[in-house]
Amino acid sequence: MLKSIKSSLSITIVGAVLFTSIIVLWLAINEHEKLYVGAVSKDLSTLTRHFSSELTPILSAAPVRAHRIDQILSELQGLDNLVYARVFNQSRQPLATLVGRAGRKQFQTDGITDEEQGLGFVTVHSRQTGTSVEGGRVISFERIGSQAVPQGYLMVVNDISGPVQNSRRNLLWQTMPLVLVGLFSTILACLYLLKRLLSPLYSLSHFTRLVRENKDYSLRFSDHSDSEVRRLGEDINSLMEAMEVELTINQEQNLTLVEQQETMTRLANFDSLTGLPNRQFVMDNLRLELARSSRTEQDLVLMFFDLDGFKGINDSLGHETGDLILIEVADRVSSLLTESDLLARLGGDEFIIIPDGDCSDTSITNLSNRLITAFSQPFELRGLELSVGISIGIARASDADYELSQLMSNADLAMYRSKAKGRGTYTVFTPDMVDAYKRKLSLANSMDQAVSNSEFVVYYQPKVAGTGRIIGFEALIRWQHPELGLVMPGEFIPIAEQGGKISAITRWVIDRVCQELSVLQQQIDSRFRVSINLSGHDLRDAGLFDTIHSVFERYQVEPEYIEFEVTESAYLENFALSNKFFRRVSNMGCAISLDDFGTGYSSLSYLTQISIDTLKIDRQFICKLETSERSRLVTGTIIDLAKRLSLTICAEGIENHRQWEYLLEHGVEHFQGYLFSEPVPLAEATELSQTFARDTSQRMALG
Repeated sequence: MLKSIKSSLSITIVGAVLFTSIIVLWLAINEHEKLYVGAVSKDLSTLTRHFSSELTPILSAAPVRAHRIDQILSELQGLDNLVYARVFNQSRQPLATLVGRAGRKQFQTDGITDEEQGLGFVTVHSRQTGTSVEGGRVISFERIGSQAVPQGYLMVVNDISGPVQNSRRNLLWQTMPLVLVGLFSTILACLYLLKRLLSPLYSLSHFTRLVRENKDYSLRFSDHSDSEVRRLGEDINSLMEAMEVELTINQEQNLTLVEQQETMTRLANFDSLTGLPNRQFVMDNLRLELARSSRTEQDLVLMFFDLDGFKGINDSLGHETGDLILIEVADRVSSLLTESDLLARLGGDEFIIIPDGDCSDTSITNLSNRLITAFSQPFELRGLELSVGISIGIARASDADYELSQLMSNADLAMYRSKAKGRGTYTVFTPDMVDAYKRKLSLANSMDQAVSNSEFVVYYQPKVAGTGRIIGFEALIRWQHPELGLVMPGEFIPIAEQGGKISAITRWVIDRVCQELSVLQQQIDSRFRVSINLSGHDLRDAGLFDTIHSVFERYQVEPEYIEFEVTESAYLENFALSNKFFRRVSNMGCAISLDDFGTGYSSLSYLTQISIDTLKIDRQFICKLETSERSRLVTGTIIDLAKRLSLTICAEGIENHRQWEYLLEHGVEHFQGYLFSEPVPLAEATELSQTFARDTSQRMALG
């Protein structure tokens, strides 16, 4: 492959010159041969006519004297290229033959007979007079005597192939030096001209290579010739200017992005309150450490602890004080660890420690005792001495088969054993601490049977308006397990999601709510809605809408009585599917409620892309209304946002009158919480409508 324009053009030019020169030389040699043959033919024709004239009187006399013919023919002996000469009588029978020098070389004999024509003699029986070129010979055949009454015929055959070859050779020897000089000079001139023509292009190529190597986009190409390369260079300079501007902008943007990335990395991997690594960071690193420990067959210890009495401080002194306690806890624990030990905050008051190096029982026991002793000293904050203890659970990777979730579960189980023993102590996990796991396994294994046997029960928690009137219910599932008793959804729903059973449970709930809806309608005169919760797994169920439609038809349910409730995070994790599903459900007449708003995604742009009817304020904001100014600001912002988007606002987790009154003053329309009623079975839910308004009025009067 040719790698440059110069080499390609050079080879093309040299090839073209050589080809042209060869063609011209070949044409010249051919033309020379034609001229030579023509001249020889003309001379031989003249010579033959001359000897024919001399032979006329000899053949006219009688008798014909053969020696006289031989004497005349012998005069041709001086011709270098004569093959032979022959005299024929009127009947074209040979009378005499003279073999020339060229003929002797060919025939190797002087005695020629008529039978020896195969040795190279030309037949004359039908030959016309004249001169012709045949087989590398010039043949001249003339009459002897008058044309009307010929006395005989004379044939002279002259060799031309040898002379032509000699002539061609001589011509080549004479012309080749001139041809080579001219050819070489032409090639040199063309290459020199090519170099001059391509010189600006070489400069441009050198310039672009210099820019690429130095990455200096401030360089400019300069060419003063009036050629296309100069105009190309001007275009490249314009492009360089644009690239320099864009590069400057990109560098500024990259700096901003790097700073933002560092900030995001810090926010993603470190706890904003304590500055410790957060759950995501420690989980990622713990996976790697477990993999390394498994390969090297080394053990790894995980110490999991939370704070004893921390909830009481939060409830009594507020979350700001609780945050200060968490900061002090992080500092106090960090002071007891080495730089290679890992301390992280999982969330709330939960922390983990991954000791590096010595993982022996003695080392872990000593560290645990130092931690417990360190927390025997109270924290001094704002003039108060606050005592907080810790309960530690310790688990080894080898006991969990180096599996992360099992290791965390073992440590968590050991920590709760510490709390059960009286707190302020530590517990090392042992394989016999598997009761919780057995319970989880039992629930998972009996999930299918629970669905088929309808072991689940739907509880209803009312939603009320500001006047205390019931405007709806939230359907909440419970599992009446035949052996374990009443199991709450917080325990079995995660198991169902993990085992892929949640969709079947959701379908059961939809069917049961639609079946029991008529009972609620008989007891409640006003229009209301029953909310059914959907998970992210349900939104990925392609057949869920068809199931809802068929259930509505089976129980003659008006869609206006049903509301589907989904958490913010579940909606956004399945954004495209959620939009498609809820658009169909909304078109059918059902309402859509967005639950846990403000606890998931920080971006609010998705609110402009979805269609919902109700925005639910999460209970974690409601419970802090009385203690946290920040919670009040966030709650007020959510209320204002919902009003601007023309959405119904529902606050859940209402536990006292102060919370209710605060939300009423700020325009919240619907309420749900233990202040009004805890979730109750269907029979009790039907009785609520008769007494709820009166009880609510009494609670408001007492509040």
